[in-house]
Amino acid sequence: MKPVFNTVQNLITLGLSGMAIAYERQLDDPALLKQPFDARLGMLMDAENSERETRKIQRLLKAAKLRETEATLENIEFKATRGMDRNTVMDLGQCEWLARRQNVIITGATGTGKTWLACALGNQACRLGTHTIYRTATKLFEDISLSYADHTIPKLRRQLIRAELLIIDDLGIGGIDAQLGPFLLEVIDQQSQNGSLLITSQYPQDKWYDLFVDPTIADAILDRIVHKSHTIELKGESMRRVKSRKRT
Repeated sequence: MKPVFNTVQNLITLGLSGMAIAYERQLDDPALLKQPFDARLGMLMDAENSERETRKIQRLLKAAKLRETEATLENIEFKATRGMDRNTVMDLGQCEWLARRQNVIITGATGTGKTWLACALGNQACRLGTHTIYRTATKLFEDISLSYADHTIPKLRRQLIRAELLIIDDLGIGGIDAQLGPFLLEVIDQQSQNGSLLITSQYPQDKWYDLFVDPTIADAILDRIVHKSHTIELKGESMRRVKSRKRT
């Protein structure tokens, strides 16, 4: 048993934990032990690759900090009253728009499921290996203000523009003041060259211009977002009210 133990420990020491687990399983299965060496080695390598991919996805999901951690495309409710086309959403779920550096805009009234859908697409992006960052607009603007105060703006800028997918949830709450606008423009300008944006808002797109104090900044930001975006407008009553009625 000592050589077996040493082999497992050596694999773990080398950072091959997936291979170590698969090796122990092979030892417990007489049928697998009869397989040719090349076949068994291939199984071990497949197990290691699968383990590494799983860990990568877990790291990406943890770093993304999605608000709705259970949101997935499989759990979306496609009701006619919601105005959400299944084919459109599933096409977006293929994430080709990310490869093309396009954007997604989701609008709708409070409670219609904008955040859930955004997080479902963010979850899918992470599972396909995309570095994703989720922030509510309120939290993002708080981070910007604090960064100005403690002189860490360069660090925050690097963090945001490094994302292949930047999700800004609930844009427009409280407006966008003159101090936030230029930084937001800079981030969106640089990030759009390297990745994509996903923005949700209670306000329809034709009202976004009025959210900005500075019309010049508004023009520049919207020009970089709107013209290469896929748009989903959610309708119907609040999903929270629907679920509350079902519970009662």
